[in-house]
Amino acid sequence: MPQIQTYDTTLRDGAQGEGVSFSLEDKLLIARRLDDLGFDFVEGGYPLSNPKDAEFFQRLAEKPLKNSKACAFGMTRRRGTKADDDIGMKSLLDSQAPVITIVGKTSDFHATKVLGVSLEENLEMIRDTVAYLVGEGREVIYDAEHFFDGWKANPEYAAQTILAAAEAGASIIVMCDTNGGSLPEEVATITKEAAAKVACPLGIHTHNDCELAVANSLASIDAGAVHVQGTINGFGERCGNADLISVIANLALKKQGYEVLGASSSTTGGVEHLTELSRYVYEIANMHLHSGQPFVGPSAFAHKGGMHVHAVAKAASSYEHIEPAAVGNERRVLVSELSGRSNIIAMATKHNIQNDKELMNRILRQVVDLENQGYQFEAAEASFDLLVKRIAGTYLPHFELVQYHSSVVNRGGHPITEATVKLLVNDELRHEVAEGDGPINALDAALRKALNGHFPSLNDMQLVDYKVRVINSDAATAASVRVVIESRDAADTWGTVGVHENIIEASWAALVDSIEYKLCKDAH
Repeated sequence: MPQIQTYDTTLRDGAQGEGVSFSLEDKLLIARRLDDLGFDFVEGGYPLSNPKDAEFFQRLAEKPLKNSKACAFGMTRRRGTKADDDIGMKSLLDSQAPVITIVGKTSDFHATKVLGVSLEENLEMIRDTVAYLVGEGREVIYDAEHFFDGWKANPEYAAQTILAAAEAGASIIVMCDTNGGSLPEEVATITKEAAAKVACPLGIHTHNDCELAVANSLASIDAGAVHVQGTINGFGERCGNADLISVIANLALKKQGYEVLGASSSTTGGVEHLTELSRYVYEIANMHLHSGQPFVGPSAFAHKGGMHVHAVAKAASSYEHIEPAAVGNERRVLVSELSGRSNIIAMATKHNIQNDKELMNRILRQVVDLENQGYQFEAAEASFDLLVKRIAGTYLPHFELVQYHSSVVNRGGHPITEATVKLLVNDELRHEVAEGDGPINALDAALRKALNGHFPSLNDMQLVDYKVRVINSDAATAASVRVVIESRDAADTWGTVGVHENIIEASWAALVDSIEYKLCKDAH
């Protein structure tokens, strides 16, 4: 069973994506998480380009990775300079990285028009660079830039470039679809042609400009490549790189005859941690999850249509291509106006009311009515949970609102927000005031002050996200709004929703639901 090497370039190529930025500590955290999961290579960056990347390798030298090989990225030596005199080569060696990845020109067009060197000089730059670094005791991976475009335009010269790298001692030749414009059948054909020209193992590095990066990576592997490069979640310049999450999951779980991250089609290995890894990198990058991301997205195994949910309840494989747990994900049943009784039953199972058909119908009617008003329970399962309890008559509120008041005063150009809440808590009247960065933050602070003496577990709860969406924009400033709040504690994350023409009232409803859900959960 061929072992497919995984090479992660999230920390360099991925960081070139729009909106992606990693601090030094971010890069170290991600590198060590990849190391824990057994990635073969972790590329840390280009040490000559900035002090952060240089320090990254210094920190890794002090505490090396345990399972992965750290890779420093660089280019072939400058024209007219010997490798041992090139400042780029010195920085690569100073990084102390055990593996050095060198990118060189494969396309005759890029060599002559972009780099401005003769075709023979380009070959010498490749040979000299690789041979020098290998002679210094480093493993060299050669990234053949614009490989597929270069091969299609001039296959004889493209072959000479990878032969130059292989003969100089490169351990792997990586074929790069730099512009992301190749098709899977082209990638497969050219991979086979390249394999016939060079004895060195081949790797694949694709970009997603035609949304084919994963397909192209798999096509190249089927054609003989044994090494795949990409990024977590497909981060990268323009449309991104191949998403290693999907590449690994497909190799381990869908295809036959490959082993990756210690997993094959018959074992899970590190693959069962892919969802965790994906979301960890999103969190470190401070980016929103891609809900529809294959395998690991929150919606990857989410079922909304009543017919689908009914079928999945009988046989999960009817609408799921793998078990969600195989990649560390989970099945979700969504509730909306498209739902049938099967959705309600699936969502309400923990309340042990699935045999009460009349109650199920009442819940469904209420969901349809509320969604007509603008509610949406897909991201607010906690509000749905409380809705079920209210209709079933099992809900006992932990406090009762008497009144709240929120005001904003602008003093010398500085807005000051204050909120007051008056509650009945265990027959005790609590009246508290607090300031905040805005009306909702102030209300949250005042509400917590009123409750904390009775419910100290609220100290473990925090608001994670707050979203506002206008429902009927035709009504302009009088439009209804939907507020969705995401909260979490040490064990769980949950969403709640509120809808009203007044944004503060909509926010209050979602905020109260978030706290009531926490208190109900803790009591249970």
